[in-house]
Amino acid sequence: MKQLQASTSYSRRTFARNCLLCAGGLAMGFSTRQRTDRHIKEALFYEKTAHGLQCRKCPHECVLEEGETGICRNRVNRGGVMYSTAYGNPCAVHIDPIEKKPFFHFLPGTRAYSIAAAGCNLRCLNCQNWQISQVTPAETLNDDLMPDAVVTECIAERCESIAYTYSEPTTFYEYTLDTSAIARERKIKNLLKSSGYINDAPLRKLSRTLDAANIDLKAYDDDIYRRLSGARLAPVLHTLKVLKEEGVWLEITNLVIPRWTDDMDLIRRMCDWLASNGFTETPLHFSRFIPLYKLTQLPLTPVAVLERAHEIARKAGLQYVYIGNVPDHAAESTFCPSCKKVVIERRGFSIRSRHITDGRCDHCKQTIAGVWGT
Repeated sequence: MKQLQASTSYSRRTFARNCLLCAGGLAMGFSTRQRTDRHIKEALFYEKTAHGLQCRKCPHECVLEEGETGICRNRVNRGGVMYSTAYGNPCAVHIDPIEKKPFFHFLPGTRAYSIAAAGCNLRCLNCQNWQISQVTPAETLNDDLMPDAVVTECIAERCESIAYTYSEPTTFYEYTLDTSAIARERKIKNLLKSSGYINDAPLRKLSRTLDAANIDLKAYDDDIYRRLSGARLAPVLHTLKVLKEEGVWLEITNLVIPRWTDDMDLIRRMCDWLASNGFTETPLHFSRFIPLYKLTQLPLTPVAVLERAHEIARKAGLQYVYIGNVPDHAAESTFCPSCKKVVIERRGFSIRSRHITDGRCDHCKQTIAGVWGT
């Protein structure tokens, strides 16, 4: 994985040069800089109630009394004001291939300047980045990287996009929103990698500065959502619809976990819902589970299970279906839905060959859904 290059003076490039790779593939950069008051910003989307401050940003809608912190671990009631403690203090900074997010139909072959701050509003048993998602910003070593600096560094590193990723970017909402607004002004694309567990109003506001989103649709079952992630299904389905309505390019990831989300009937119902709600051209990534965090006792997802899920999705009418975390599998590549020939051949996060011009298949001229140029 490419590391950032150091400059003659301290910069984010120096910070990210010290990145570590965790089991889930996360690049986590740690600096010696500590949190200061400039990393505390009044939160958006909350209101005062008789019982405390109620957050309206995500479906949990936490009510916080003085000194309490929300489920997300980075929103706090201080003196009757709700603050975000995750502003301009990322604990992870790296340059990634855009395919890692994964985005297969949005500027393939380009690089994303990727950032994350600590915290998450879910409690996924399988979390691959629990070291930063399940802690507060006070528990991570962070850099001082304000929104304008993120954009400056992105441009300096010649990245085409900024990805808000690794932990849960809707929990460092104000940081994501302000950075994405500046990036849009500077003609830099904004990518959201998220669980999609966010309320309608903040999502629509953020969508105005987003170019693409990859949402984890963890299971088509509310009980599994609650037990596996501490969340509910309906708000995530709503997020998918809103992103589509708002014109944000959308891709969906479904992690197939043995004994949890590998029920083919649930996968069939999920694919049927996607097809009947206008997502037939939305790329769907079936990702192989790797035992991590609190589910280390489970096996890797059998490749045959992923292939069966892939078949179900194609039969449901989904045109672009992928299998992830299985190196060299044919389903890493993009096939034309018309002539069935390969238009983008991939190996892991790398593109081996490309047969698409101006968004059309070179073989039969069929339009391939996606964003193929800046």
